[in-house]
Amino acid sequence: MTDIAIQVKELKKSYKPTEVLKGVNLQVRRGEIFALLGSNGAGKTTVIKILSTLLKQDGGTAVVNGFDVASKPGQVRQSISLTGQFAAVDEILTGRENLVMIAKLRHVENPRKVAEELLVRFGLTAAADRRASTYSGGMRRRLDIAMSLIGKPQLIFLDEPTTGLDPEARLETWRLVKELADGGTTVFLTTQYLEEAEQLADRIAILHEGRIIANGTLEDLKKLFPPAKTEYVEKQPTLEEIFLAITGKKEVLAQ
Repeated sequence: MTDIAIQVKELKKSYKPTEVLKGVNLQVRRGEIFALLGSNGAGKTTVIKILSTLLKQDGGTAVVNGFDVASKPGQVRQSISLTGQFAAVDEILTGRENLVMIAKLRHVENPRKVAEELLVRFGLTAAADRRASTYSGGMRRRLDIAMSLIGKPQLIFLDEPTTGLDPEARLETWRLVKELADGGTTVFLTTQYLEEAEQLADRIAILHEGRIIANGTLEDLKKLFPPAKTEYVEKQPTLEEIFLAITGKKEVLAQ
């Protein structure tokens, strides 16, 4: 199954007394953008923490890039990168210094050259020698993702990558995510923005009350939605309507 980047079976996790994950099953193919949808508190970040070896599961198995997260965490870490909800940049350092620092920590050859290439790729050359504390939200996110790509990870986790960004910075982040996938990187992202998943994802899973209750392409999920009532024009359901219907919050759809 060399085309499978992530294989999760019956993943469980509790924060006593709350059972957060009750048996999560999902599969992510190499080179795709996979979106995990869920409300606040659904367990999306817990899933990412387990898959990136930052948290141990209570039950079930998770294999990332061919390595079991519990028995071979070191190999998993070498093949992935993680970008959290908030940009993990050192605000005292310049953009260039942040990139060089991460390149040295990852033991990459010629760290300065790598940093320069990423500055160009992410449109940060003009701001390269400014402290990161002076960067806008969109620039920080660009720098954060650039730092995540050092060492050319096979898979990148993006945990709610556009939280707190303005609309322009959000669109900019979407463009970067699409570029990553076009370049062959597998992208696993969590989001509570339904439009984000609709715009980016090749496949979407909905996490609700500790389990995956729907999984597939946008077209697959549309088939789970009640047939449109045809009067003059058939209205296609949006991902937001599908999400609300699947999770049982149909009263919002009363219109």
